[in-house]
Amino acid sequence: MSIRVKRISMASATIAIALALLHSLVFGSNLPPARGAVLPEINLLVPENAAHRDYLGLEDGTFFKIPQIKARVVIIEIFSMYCPYCQREAPEINRLYSIIEKSPGLRGKIKLIGIGAGNSRFEVEVFRKKYGVAFPLISDEDFSIHKCIGEVRTPYFLGVTINDDGTHQVFYSKLGGFKGAELFLEEMIQLSGLKGEG
Repeated sequence: MSIRVKRISMASATIAIALALLHSLVFGSNLPPARGAVLPEINLLVPENAAHRDYLGLEDGTFFKIPQIKARVVIIEIFSMYCPYCQREAPEINRLYSIIEKSPGLRGKIKLIGIGAGNSRFEVEVFRKKYGVAFPLISDEDFSIHKCIGEVRTPYFLGVTINDDGTHQVFYSKLGGFKGAELFLEEMIQLSGLKGEG
């Protein structure tokens, strides 16, 4: 009887482990987009602010996708207003935006967007005002976008190149901040291929 119970217990444990492994293979592949990959299909709310819509090159509407942004390169920051690292890095990201916008060779080619993981429109607006963020910040209140991109910790940065035909490719995918706006921008230019375009 005890041998039979042991065999049943071992068989049950083996099945449980196999099911856990199968689950992780099927459902647990929710990893951040890798370099060379494409972004998952995500819908972002079109900014209410007309200047932000113009910056992104969007028409009026409800939702948009990253490849619809009028730029060669889009740098996406996944942030949370409650993340102390995001708060600390906000001034440096603002500097990055400012450097790009003041450069005739980069303005219009590289655009920034922030996605507030779990943040409501109100929370995103509080963060924007508190840290003087000039580029568009999009609410992801229900974490739906955050889940699509692997439930990354914040801040998380994605760099995406957008081709003329509307296709796109991830060239940068990394957790954490950067050492300085200039160095990060140079890395984005190099990795995206903008350097070769002159």
